[in-house]
Amino acid sequence: MLVAFSVAPSGTGRADGSVHDAVAAAVKVVRDSGLPHRTTSMFTEIEGEWDEVFDVVKRATDAVAPYGSRVSLVLKADIRPGYTGELDAKIERLEAAIERQGDDS
Repeated sequence: MLVAFSVAPSGTGRADGSVHDAVAAAVKVVRDSGLPHRTTSMFTEIEGEWDEVFDVVKRATDAVAPYGSRVSLVLKADIRPGYTGELDAKIERLEAAIERQGDDS
């Protein structure tokens, strides 16, 4: 399965509203997990089996908790049994489709 998630604290008391330290703590949990992952400016994607992925999401959420009075978690999952390597494969299929469309012009 693939999971895209974003976790951030609120009630941080910071005037600038920055949450980068909290997000860094969450991303470190993901990186230390050893599961395939990718972090962008808005989400972190992680790939693995249900229990291992959700364990990492929970630990990443727990890592953010000390940074504020509450935590917001946004999560989207692509559950496709029997498929692995989709973190990159989905992007490769998209790029190939875009290239084919360019060939039609």
